[in-house]
Amino acid sequence: MTDNITSVGGGSRPDAGVSALQGRTGAGAPAETRGKTTIADGVVAKIAGMAAREVPGIYNLGAGMARAFGAMRERVPGAGGGGAVTRGVKVEVGERQAAVDLDVVVEYGVSIVDVAGGVRTNVISAVERMTGLEVVEVNIAVDDVHLLDDEEGQIEPDEGRVR
Repeated sequence: MTDNITSVGGGSRPDAGVSALQGRTGAGAPAETRGKTTIADGVVAKIAGMAAREVPGIYNLGAGMARAFGAMRERVPGAGGGGAVTRGVKVEVGERQAAVDLDVVVEYGVSIVDVAGGVRTNVISAVERMTGLEVVEVNIAVDDVHLLDDEEGQIEPDEGRVR
């Protein structure tokens, strides 16, 4: 196929924004190449976020404050907790390539090097397979280590509680 990926929209790079897959047009062109397919940055971010979360050893995505605000937002009715998939994910989409930055929290006891390698492999595979964009880099910032006693919703002592 002779699809070209072009940029439509803005981003932090001159060629960043919504990518568009453009094909040949006209009666002589194959049907699958006629027209244009656009892929928004948010779509690439969702794919990358889902792929990163599938890797064993990843507890969560997002830096501490982003996770805290996201947890509060999810508890407020009507506040829209839909950003949870892309929390901790930043992407730059160019004409034919994409770059991904991830903020992750890993489980205690796992090899961070192995988990980071698994995340890179899974994110690159998913984004390239689903979008056709070449992923040039996946940068990972490990912001925290999740400990078993860090569980939210721990049972607190009954002292001082009104019943």
